[in-house]
Amino acid sequence: MAATTLVILGASGDLTKRLLMPALYRLHTLGLTRDLRIVGYAMEPWSREYFERHIQKALQSFAPDYTPAQWNRFRRQLDYVGGELHADHLLALKDKLSPATLFYLALPPPLFGVAAKALGEAGFAKPPRNGWRRLVVEKPFGTDLASAQALRQDMHAHWKEEQILRIDHFLGKETTQNLMVFRFANRFIEPIWNAQHIAQVQITYAETLGVEKRAAYYDKAGALRDMLQNHLMQLFSLTAMAPLAEWDPEVLRNHKVEVLRSVVPITSETVDAHAVRGQYRAGQMGRKKVPGYRNEPGIVRGSCTETFAALRLEIDNWRWRGVPFYLRSGKRLASNYSEIAVQFREVPGALPKAVHAGNNWMIFRIRPTEQMDLLVTAKRPGLELAGRPVVLTAPYANSVDREFSAYEQLLTDAIDGDRTHFLRFDEVEWAWRLLTPVQEAWQSGAPDFYAAGSDGPATQKRLLDAGHVWRSIARNGEV
Repeated sequence: MAATTLVILGASGDLTKRLLMPALYRLHTLGLTRDLRIVGYAMEPWSREYFERHIQKALQSFAPDYTPAQWNRFRRQLDYVGGELHADHLLALKDKLSPATLFYLALPPPLFGVAAKALGEAGFAKPPRNGWRRLVVEKPFGTDLASAQALRQDMHAHWKEEQILRIDHFLGKETTQNLMVFRFANRFIEPIWNAQHIAQVQITYAETLGVEKRAAYYDKAGALRDMLQNHLMQLFSLTAMAPLAEWDPEVLRNHKVEVLRSVVPITSETVDAHAVRGQYRAGQMGRKKVPGYRNEPGIVRGSCTETFAALRLEIDNWRWRGVPFYLRSGKRLASNYSEIAVQFREVPGALPKAVHAGNNWMIFRIRPTEQMDLLVTAKRPGLELAGRPVVLTAPYANSVDREFSAYEQLLTDAIDGDRTHFLRFDEVEWAWRLLTPVQEAWQSGAPDFYAAGSDGPATQKRLLDAGHVWRSIARNGEV
């Protein structure tokens, strides 16, 4: 790797402490970022030595492979500058930048546009000769369509679209990337990956956690903005997109946008048939009793923010017409379980009814373990011709594989300039366009309640076609 500078704006914050620095430290221990200079920037008037002690404590807590010897080598890559998000303050960074420099906005979302403009006004958006400048932005990319478009304008005042890398860490997950490889590298999959053979797709991301320490953010965001508009919409587009003619970041992102543009629009009249919201009440999580959302510390009294959201999406194209895609995510659910589950249509034929033991499913499990399952029917041992369900399981990784976290993957890609796993603005825009009618409808009324420790509100069933059943969160995906 050529000499590169990574400037982290918001270097004193939680994202830097818990995720970015542990990822950079591990990449360093593997010899992948030895030529990388890491400059922290935040409003605290810290010295470099104080910043190093701050990062050391973070790594001792959040980097499992921390050792004093590796730390002493890693710390040499660190530097720090204190200042506000103003061009004149940011100019203190000038002598610390390399021809190749990456700026990472590890900041609260309202400051994204402010920081992008200030960096541009300081002259840092214009790449030097034989160098480059890139800007990494965390989600959320706005809170609705209008704010997303305003954020784009702020960023494009100084930065070109090809310089901006929008991170959705789900795109760095191994299972997400494996979905693309499995689909497109195995010839037997593509002929059956369409409406002729697939009956439904369910994408679930369930959490047992409540709002924890994120009440101030979450009560303004809710499950629809926090999870479905970004993370689950990415899984949806990767599952539904057509095969690529060539492996190219722009071709890949074009295909994802095509999926979003092909979704049948949800209107104000059809919201109830396509969207369900819920909010957890008090309940039992294992042996522990937990309060309802409205009784959590920091939550506004009588809040109608949804802690569960489910969508039914339909794609109007040749490949997917007639196949419902069900997306759902929620907090205080029965288990930490996440998957992409594809159900195949029932087979025709003259076999005895006893042979048909169940439907075929192909499942890409994300949590609690990363693996692939194929649910098939096989003969039950015995004298009778009867079937039984059999699960063929392939763990994603084995004991000798070296796994990387999503941030390790995405930081490496950002430094290398690989835009494959980052969002282009039109992806963001189309996701907001699809959900705007839902957001507007949910500004009034109240969510449906569900008990903490359950599978979510009973009303989510109304999204399903006849004969479809939600896969059980409590039983880790059983139907």
